[in-house]
Amino acid sequence: MVTLHCTRCGLDREGMAFRPFQNDLGRRAYEEICGVCWGEWLKTQQQLINHYGLNLREPKAKEFLFNNMEQFLFASAKEP
Repeated sequence: MVTLHCTRCGLDREGMAFRPFQNDLGRRAYEEICGVCWGEWLKTQQQLINHYGLNLREPKAKEFLFNNMEQFLFASAKEP
């Protein structure tokens, strides 16, 4: 695995083992987010799925998770 400067936590850490999604958000996460922060997102994602009873076969549920993932991983990068 490659070491990268994580956009979310600001530390130099090992990146993810693989690209999580074959879209722009997945590419960006793979290139900018460390494995530790990705693990934190996965825990949060599971909480969202359970809390809202999301059915991941529904496009709206996927969109909801992608929006929350982007906010969770990249919100601090947007701040001045």
